[in-house]
Amino acid sequence: MARQLRAERTRATIVGAAADLFDRQGYESTSLSEIVAHAGVTKGALYFHFAAKEDLAHAIMEMQSRTFRRLAKDLEGRGYSSLEALMRLTFGMARVYEEGPVLRAGMRLATAGVPVRPPLPHPFTEWRDIATSRLLNAVQQSDVHADIDVDSIAHTLVSSVVGTCVVGGTLEPAGRQPRRLAEMWHIRIRGMVPVPRRARYLTLAARLEQETATASVR
Repeated sequence: MARQLRAERTRATIVGAAADLFDRQGYESTSLSEIVAHAGVTKGALYFHFAAKEDLAHAIMEMQSRTFRRLAKDLEGRGYSSLEALMRLTFGMARVYEEGPVLRAGMRLATAGVPVRPPLPHPFTEWRDIATSRLLNAVQQSDVHADIDVDSIAHTLVSSVVGTCVVGGTLEPAGRQPRRLAEMWHIRIRGMVPVPRRARYLTLAARLEQETATASVR
């Protein structure tokens, strides 16, 4: 049992070190030797858990997927409308994105075109499917215009969230992310939410921005 626990801790340490380096310098620019040194383990320990760098990338993307699904599941059964749940999910992703390197590394791996091994879905496909489902429900709840192209909106929404994280993370301080995400939602809300419902969601975007910013500095 103690040996298994040590092995799990060593694996987590290696994944964390790889995520940190992938986040800071990119997948292609990171060598296994650098990961070994950063993790403070032996090459034998690394190869015990991972046969190649691609295996580390896959492990990080699996963790990213689990985190996303957990965030989505945590919002179920709380009485939120579908549009509010979708908004809260994007702000939750932004918060996790800033809290540690795994989601940032996963984002960088996804945008760098690192292959995703089936049956794990590509993260952007997974996020787009969730957005599509939430938006279809939002149409039924009259929170979104009935004549919108849901597939198109879901695609552009995911593109906007990813772009906000990647571009903002490159050009601005981390604390700016909640503001940029709120700005993105203000634009989306004005385009897809009927006027009688619009004020509610504009107010929600501002509140989620404040909550996320506050959580990030704790």
